[in-house]
Order: sequence, then C-alpha cells, then structure tokens
Amino acid sequence: MIFFTADTHFNDPRVLRIDRRPFPDLAAHDAALIAAWNAVVGPHDEVWHLGDFARGPSELKDALLDRLSGVKHLVAGNNDDAATRCNPRWQSVQAYAELTVEGRPLVLCHYAFRTWNGMGKGAIDLHGHSHARLKPIPRQYDVGVDAFPFRPVALEEILASRRRGRPAPRDASPSPAS
Repeated sequence: MIFFTADTHFNDPRVLRIDRRPFPDLAAHDAALIAAWNAVVGPHDEVWHLGDFARGPSELKDALLDRLSGVKHLVAGNNDDAATRCNPRWQSVQAYAELTVEGRPLVLCHYAFRTWNGMGKGAIDLHGHSHARLKPIPRQYDVGVDAFPFRPVALEEILASRRRGRPAPRDASPSPAS
C-alpha cells in the first residue's frame, strides 16, 4: 500500500494554537498522530510525507521516525530543517516528486500548484502546506492531517473524499483522548 500525508508538525506547539487541533497539549497531539499513523500503515507500506514533519533536535526526529510504521519518503516543506532532510531514516528526500499509483500520474510537492505537469492529461496534484484552508480545484488534493483525520491516506480514499460529500475535516477529528 502507498499512503500520503503532510503537515504532521510533531513537537510544534504552534499547531495547537494556529490550526486549533483538538488536543489538550503537544504530547497528546503527537501520541494521537503516531497512533493514527500506525493504525493504518504497515511495516512494508510506503508513506509519502509531503512536508513539515517535525520540530526539535535530531534525536527527537530519529525517535519519531523509528516509531512510525512503513517505508518513509519526504517531500520537504518549508519547516523541514537540514536535520530533518538529512535524516537517514527517510528512504528518499526531495523537493518534488512524480510517480504513478494505481495507474494515475501524481505530482507531489509540499505546496499546492496552480498548474502542474500532466494537468491536462489527468495528473493529480497532492500537496500539504495549506492546512485544509484552500478551496479545492479539480484533481488537486491537500493530503495534510488537517484535511484528513490526522493520519496518512491512500489514493483511493483521497479520490473518494470529494465524490461522497465528505464532512468538513474537523468533523472527522479524533477526540482529544484518542
């Protein structure tokens, strides 16, 4: 399986205030995101993290990456420092990626594009950065934890999210005790 996520902002107290994530404190936030990740991602699954992974010292990032299931790729975001980008626990690190999943061409970047490679041929743009605040456009999806229920998501769920009239992202949020 291949999963996508972004904007976990582990160990970043700003997300509790700015994004109003429903957790009483940063420890509860990080624990809930780790549990949600590991509930869907198996040890051999791939996860493409589209930026803004974590703040803090290298040792903390090592521990986080060790606790998270799967083979992890980073498409770096504006808050990913050199210690994050150079961590050997990532299978790959890049600023931009193109891949094909389930026969669909994907363009991956931390930032949402106005246009992207293959847009006119059905390519899908997956991004983070906007914390579920951008108005959706066709074939463009925010895969960040604010847009989906605080966990990585598979392409099938991403594509189905608009077809079934999914409730606003906050309606699917875990309770703070999760």
